[in-house]
Amino acid sequence: MYNGIINIYKEQGFTSHDVVAKLRGILKQKKIGHTGTLDPDAVGVLPVCIGSATKLCDMLTDKDKEYEAVMRLGVVTDTQDMSGRIIKESPVMVTEEEAARAILSFVGEYAQIPPMYSALKINGKKLYELARQGKEVERAPRPVTIYDIEILNNRLPEIIFRTACSKGTYIRTLCHDIGEKLSCGAAMKALKRTKAGRFTLDTAITLAELEKLCGEGRVEEILIPVEDMFEGLASLHVAAAYTGLIQNGNRFYLKHILERRRFADREEVRVFDHTGRFYGIFLYEEEQQGFKPKKMFLGE
Repeated sequence: MYNGIINIYKEQGFTSHDVVAKLRGILKQKKIGHTGTLDPDAVGVLPVCIGSATKLCDMLTDKDKEYEAVMRLGVVTDTQDMSGRIIKESPVMVTEEEAARAILSFVGEYAQIPPMYSALKINGKKLYELARQGKEVERAPRPVTIYDIEILNNRLPEIIFRTACSKGTYIRTLCHDIGEKLSCGAAMKALKRTKAGRFTLDTAITLAELEKLCGEGRVEEILIPVEDMFEGLASLHVAAAYTGLIQNGNRFYLKHILERRRFADREEVRVFDHTGRFYGIFLYEEEQQGFKPKKMFLGE
């Protein structure tokens, strides 16, 4: 059984759930989860957690993202992208300079209303399910942060831009809101996620490439170990005689470890056994001179 993270390049036409389903078939294991939905028409970075790494899904979903988007001015659709039904068309009377100013004005924090065509739930119902029934419900604005926007190509009515943003930001809604500010409407024409946390486009692989590696028995070459996601934390190793303590997720103490160093109170550490096998993240408690488990990642 594999345990770790694979940086998948999601291709157009696949949902994030499609990617997980295909990976289950390729890797022949069920415990797989993705770290943030990408629309079927969108492409790019989709980190996928395998085996014990599925405990990281929520943590990786919370990371900041970067995207490249193509925005079409003069069009409003029910889905806020060009795959939807056009509900309004307007002449684009703004200049390139005016469009650029409007786009860049969104840098910073702003209140974004999630689109109806999204997987968010209200009263137990996914918004896109309600939207498909022709229903629209009130959605509370949510604070999102646009860290940066760079305009790559400004040829009206289409504009290509790159943006870095906080978790939970909908780029098609950003396009829609820019169109509202310009009074001509806008919809997202294309989207590529270029970065999600530490995962970037240059190291992402397609499902076909992964299937080839699997057939050659080389999956481990691209599988990122769980412990690498905590590389900023100090490491310690528990002596062989006390491996049972960490195997069962119990506390252990300074006298049980191989390292001789000081730890700060409440310091988080990566814990390994004497062979180098990773077990999880533990928290040091100065008063007890010991460590208690915070999150375990025991592979099968």
